[in-house]
Amino acid sequence: MLVSDPRIDLLPDGVAGPRRFKIKSTESEERRGMVNSLLKNRYGWRGYRDVSLPTDSSVYKFTLSAVEEDAVIGTITVSFDSPSRLSADDAFGPEVAVLRSQGRRLCEFARLAVDPTVGTKRVLAALFHVAVIVAHRIRGHDLLLIEVNPRHVRYYERMLGFTVISEERLNKHVNAPAVLLSVEFSHILQQIGRFGGQPELMSTERSLYPGFFSLREEAAILSRMQAKQRLADRRLMDTGHPDGPHTDQGATDMLGF
Repeated sequence: MLVSDPRIDLLPDGVAGPRRFKIKSTESEERRGMVNSLLKNRYGWRGYRDVSLPTDSSVYKFTLSAVEEDAVIGTITVSFDSPSRLSADDAFGPEVAVLRSQGRRLCEFARLAVDPTVGTKRVLAALFHVAVIVAHRIRGHDLLLIEVNPRHVRYYERMLGFTVISEERLNKHVNAPAVLLSVEFSHILQQIGRFGGQPELMSTERSLYPGFFSLREEAAILSRMQAKQRLADRRLMDTGHPDGPHTDQGATDMLGF
């Protein structure tokens, strides 16, 4: 479940200059171990049941890590709708079924965690933006779902533009109350176009979007990711082995933005 941990409105903004961390896919055992350690630390102290990375390898799921000096300081997991359904189906099956019947291409973000000792809103914004690039720009999904604790609904409404689409229910995975929220990727792109790449506005704009990349930076990131994917595809066709990450779009390096 995606919880506000720490509260995103209480994270420091982060320096307005170049980012000093990288966003990478989470595939190596070493990095998965660091991500699981962060998840256990950030969710465990709130009393949630064990939260860890999915163990099943699938083209329908991928995890991103924010890495600074070889330490994982943030993470987020993206799941795409599939025959095995979404996590949101467990508590909010009727609502998700209605969206599917409308022909919506659904995905969900979950297992968000940021190390409060070094993490900033810019770390959170970069994680979220790269997840959006893969989910919407590359995979073509049009609606994003998240589950949050009812106490944190206002943060996601204000900071990212989510709206509530269900009443409170029990999330049995973590044994805690949850509310289902959604946001159109079209709204996210509109806000990125308006505020992205302007971290100097974070002290006055009451949203997370100034911490996102600009549309120019996004285009460069997307181009690099697609080039790496094409290379992996060619290797797969030539040798039967991609010789590197395939389903997670490769290791994406944001240093210098």
